[in-house]
Amino acid sequence: MTTPLRKDAARNWDRIVTVARALVDEGVPLQLNDVARRTGVGVGTVYRHFATPEALLETVATPCLEALAAHGERALAEADAWRALEGFLMRTVEAQVSDASLAPVAAAPADALPRTTELKKALWSAGDTLLRRAREAGAVRPGLAADDLVPLMCGVAYAAQVHGGATADRAATARRYLATLLEGLRVTP
Repeated sequence: MTTPLRKDAARNWDRIVTVARALVDEGVPLQLNDVARRTGVGVGTVYRHFATPEALLETVATPCLEALAAHGERALAEADAWRALEGFLMRTVEAQVSDASLAPVAAAPADALPRTTELKKALWSAGDTLLRRAREAGAVRPGLAADDLVPLMCGVAYAAQVHGGATADRAATARRYLATLLEGLRVTP
């Protein structure tokens, strides 16, 4: 059980995360000294809350990871195996192009926070199960492996980032690219 933060500490934590979120959205690498300066708190305060920039980045990404994990749980309850996989992948690629914190956290070889590890495992497990169910239902080409999903999704997200136009248009571009990819993977009767 974690002890709740004092009100001033909680305010500082919120300010630090808010500033970090803005920096990530601007494409600025997180440096704890810079975050402290922009937040108006001491460097020691930032380090007390977040031991490393990776821990802060993972904290920024946590709401997105939690939303994706919850979506994965809902997708697992979907009866139509193809629709469940398609919906999960669509939501994942939309998150990749709309939340700048997601890609570096997902690609990191190690996690700074146990919660990040837990959420990533939930996502990988959901994707694996959804793909297996779609394959068993005969809806997906048999050659597609679970290990193929992440590189394919990253490719779609990267293409949407590079060729998707304005930030507001990238999610639509990513959905269009993914829909095209999925049509190529789908087995139609």
